[in-house]
Amino acid sequence: MPSITHADAQGLCNFVDLSPSPFHVCATVAATLTDNGFTELDETTGWPADPGRYYVIRGGSLIAWSTEGDDTSPARPFRIVGGHTDSPNLRVKQHPDLASAGWQLVGLEPYGGAWLNSWLDRDLGVSGRFTVRSGHTTEDVLVRVDKPVLRVPQLAIHLSEDRKGVQLDPQRHVNGVWGIGREPRSFIEYLAEQTGIDASAVLGWELMTHDLAPSSLVGAEGDLVSAPRLDNQATCYAGQQALLAATGHVAEHAGPMPVLALFDHEEVGSMSDRGAFSDLLNTVLERIVLVRGGGRDEFLRALAGSIVASGDMAHATHPNYPDRHEPAHRIAVGGGPVLKVNQNLRYATDAEGAGAFALACEQAGVPLQRYVHRADLPCGSTIGPITASRTGLTTVDVGAPQLAMHSSRELMGAADVTTYADALAAFLTPRLSHS
Repeated sequence: MPSITHADAQGLCNFVDLSPSPFHVCATVAATLTDNGFTELDETTGWPADPGRYYVIRGGSLIAWSTEGDDTSPARPFRIVGGHTDSPNLRVKQHPDLASAGWQLVGLEPYGGAWLNSWLDRDLGVSGRFTVRSGHTTEDVLVRVDKPVLRVPQLAIHLSEDRKGVQLDPQRHVNGVWGIGREPRSFIEYLAEQTGIDASAVLGWELMTHDLAPSSLVGAEGDLVSAPRLDNQATCYAGQQALLAATGHVAEHAGPMPVLALFDHEEVGSMSDRGAFSDLLNTVLERIVLVRGGGRDEFLRALAGSIVASGDMAHATHPNYPDRHEPAHRIAVGGGPVLKVNQNLRYATDAEGAGAFALACEQAGVPLQRYVHRADLPCGSTIGPITASRTGLTTVDVGAPQLAMHSSRELMGAADVTTYADALAAFLTPRLSHS
């Protein structure tokens, strides 16, 4: 069993607080990778043939890998950890400026399966990116306003029809209050001013709200992580740490090439230029083979020997709603990584993939839990089935247990941060035995 400390959990808290949007997730991971010898590559230029550590960013997605190690064959297989950078939230509309009943409002709409009630009565900042005019072309600028600029107010219980709570209409009930006045004011101009750019240069935006309360360790012993966006930034962080551990190993040994693949837009179906349905992963993997002197045959041989761990968070058994879970598959916070199986392939796990991840957990010295969704409830999905069908690679769906998935604030075990990262590191380096 690895040594469990709160350092890993605090590292996750710091990561989440640095990463309020998918674009910031990529920037946070990129900064850490750069500090550890990785070089960013541009998809529009040639890539180096020299062994090294590299990454590419496409919007809110990032692929990182190492070609170091004794195996110089262009058909060297890949070990891939996948995850996603996006989380459900409220996003700024294209014409956001509204006014109603003497209040200035910002038009917001839900992104993904946001649990809307959890966004009420919270101090909200705004983050994302602007695309701005730069001479005769455009460039992207990260946006982050950590002031409590927005708030979505709850309806008073006295005005509720049955006093049992309200049903939120995503069109009418989740607009954000940001001032007093009968005339709308320009929210985009305000954000541009806060970002230090000329509002007239702003040509496009992808902007979203984030909860301003910092991530923290909670509970009497500080053994729980309370944070926004644990689904799926806990995987992004664990995958980053696993890649760093694996890179140090493969630099001195033979073995599969470790890859970290973090995709945007999982929460809305992945069908975008940078989602798991895109050509991003296949393109990067093929270019790696080509610059190492291989061709189409070597690329297909490399794929045939490769495997993917699709990382996404898993439902821990809820203490207040135990009846919502499959009774023979209880999942415990603090109980270690989770292997997810669904007979209707909402998860991609098959016996081969399950065996590979179970062996990785054994090598890492961490316990393994197995999750099955209730057969009478609809099961969510992940990038796993998409990745498997797009690449033809054996794919196993895994995760770490949490409560309150898709809430603006989620909860997981501090110890699970360590065991999750260790299991993923062992998966990336199948010959590496952790103690």
